[in-house]
Amino acid sequence: MKKTSANKTPANNTPVIKTPVNKTPAVRTADAVIGYLPDETPSPGKLIVFALQQILVMFPATVLVAILTGFDIGVTIFASGLATLGFLFVTRGKIPLYYGSSFAYIAAICGLMGAQMAKGASDIDAIRMAQFGIVMSGLVSIAAGLVASRFGADAIEKVLPPTITGSIALTIGMSLAAVALSNASGSGAGDFLTTASSKDPVAVASWIIAILTLIATILFSIHLKKTAGQLPLLFGVIFGYILAAFATVALDIRLIDFSAIANANVVQVPRFTLPLPNWAAIAAIMPIAIATIPESTAHLFQLDIYVNELARNKKSKKVYDIGNRLGSNLIGDGLGDIISGMIGGPAGTNYGENISTMAITRNFSVRMLGAASIITMILSFSGILSQLVYSIPACVIGGISVYLFGVIGAQGIAIMINKKVDMFDTRNLAVISTVLVIGIGGSFINGGMIPVFGLEIPAIATASIFGILLNLLLNIGKNKNM
Repeated sequence: MKKTSANKTPANNTPVIKTPVNKTPAVRTADAVIGYLPDETPSPGKLIVFALQQILVMFPATVLVAILTGFDIGVTIFASGLATLGFLFVTRGKIPLYYGSSFAYIAAICGLMGAQMAKGASDIDAIRMAQFGIVMSGLVSIAAGLVASRFGADAIEKVLPPTITGSIALTIGMSLAAVALSNASGSGAGDFLTTASSKDPVAVASWIIAILTLIATILFSIHLKKTAGQLPLLFGVIFGYILAAFATVALDIRLIDFSAIANANVVQVPRFTLPLPNWAAIAAIMPIAIATIPESTAHLFQLDIYVNELARNKKSKKVYDIGNRLGSNLIGDGLGDIISGMIGGPAGTNYGENISTMAITRNFSVRMLGAASIITMILSFSGILSQLVYSIPACVIGGISVYLFGVIGAQGIAIMINKKVDMFDTRNLAVISTVLVIGIGGSFINGGMIPVFGLEIPAIATASIFGILLNLLLNIGKNKNM
């Protein structure tokens, strides 16, 4: 059985340690190794400090998704914490990961909501319709997790090879380009070229702030080290916010409404909503779950390396078989989407930012992540915090997004490079090229919606489904002919 082989203790030729075998403290002064393994718990004071750090790391990206999609900030924060608790529960505390909002779903959610609001739906009903798609996308991850548990990770890669997942990730990033530039112009929507050509002081100031915010965020991500290096988005937003505040006060250019912050309630109940069943959301959002599977898988294997390296350094006799828990990881991701979607939060996945922070601080305590989840849920009821986030100008978000959405696209290329995709294979070229053209091209016509059998499906979802079917068709009998 897997568990038997995973629990075998490797040979250890190191001198005998005087510390009793049945006591494995979190801090080993004898060999100067400081850190917490998944089943270890820091002291209460450190537990809270470490938890706050995890919140700080996930907060900028998670909240940015809510801003871009129009979801309630409080609900998004609350859903992040609740979904993480659900993930930790279903994985039985064996996988120390934090759940946060995913950028992969932004285009599909915005496309669906925009189309429904154009038909007369209210913003609340549009969100509720998107919620249903998010809940259904969780079923995709759960199904993939069950397949991985039963047949192994190779079975998933046969249906979702890097030609599919890589090109979809690239499509998602590039399809959001117009959103980033539209926000950078200060309009938040509409034709950014028209806004940019005007002599409106607000538009001019917005472009300047967006560009400076973009440059600052890039410099932060390159030059900041250690824990600070995991917060370039947060520092970029703070930098851009300061510039916008200066323009608002000193130059009399209204970019921030400070009165909304001053009049905010100290305690404010998040706007929880229930999903509204509809076929359009299933077609639009459900397929996007396939784009998050490679990312989630990579995070799991990355975490396995970090945790077991710490275990070896601490002379622990326990082997943490995190890398063999892909099925549980994907099921936990799917459950997170269902939990988030049921209460009004966006879809998500486990966060690389939190993994990097855990690696830097060598703190992989599951109880620490549980504490972070609970604190996050409490913070979601802060009306002042919500209004502060809502007050971030569109141009600041746009400056961040230019970099962020480009990185999402670049990750798609990285997936194909890492998996050594043969770009001279005509089958691979056919799949990649059609996914890119349908996904990216379709995002800029007809409001990003493609009519399919009487339904209007977002271009990315259409490209995903088409790419999967085409790949399966082209590879029929491939091995027989080799």
